[in-house]
Amino acid sequence: MSTGAILMMIITQGVFVLVTGYFFYRVLVSKPKEEPDSFSENDDVPR
Repeated sequence: MSTGAILMMIITQGVFVLVTGYFFYRVLVSKPKEEPDSFSENDDVPR
């Protein structure tokens, strides 16, 4: 494998890991939504 191909592979994987980590971080530190949540209309539905 040539040097250019190795560099492209490492850079591509690095960018992917950074973007994925960024979105995981955003999900983990986001504040929960206030009540009523989107499923509040399903709370007392008879089955």
